[in-house]
Amino acid sequence: MSSPADSSTYRVHIAESGESYLCPPQRSVLHGMEALRHKGIPVGCRNGGCGVCKVRVTSGQYHTGKMSRAVCTQAEQAAGLALACRLYPLSDLELSVVGKMARALLAPAIAKNAPPSFGLTATAPIFPPDEET
Repeated sequence: MSSPADSSTYRVHIAESGESYLCPPQRSVLHGMEALRHKGIPVGCRNGGCGVCKVRVTSGQYHTGKMSRAVCTQAEQAAGLALACRLYPLSDLELSVVGKMARALLAPAIAKNAPPSFGLTATAPIFPPDEET
């Protein structure tokens, strides 16, 4: 088991995006996610009170700091859910993003696969033409 003074770093892998990063045990997983420089990752209070950064840990060992039970219940925590701002790795972790965080993290990947817009934008609703009779 690692202590906060341990100089180890652990690999944190985000399943949906396929990205990984290193995170020391004394830093929260959210801090590491911010280091990926995703613009859309929701960040709220950074103190376990708002629930914006909820993730599911699918494998690995970790400890959590104090989290508001209004946003992460004991049942959710027992099922592997935690707030990334209060989640500290004790081994390599596999994460699955949930809720608002999933939408923010995966939006850039979805946009990359979107058809090109060619710089065109609709200024009025587009309706199918009336059928000629």
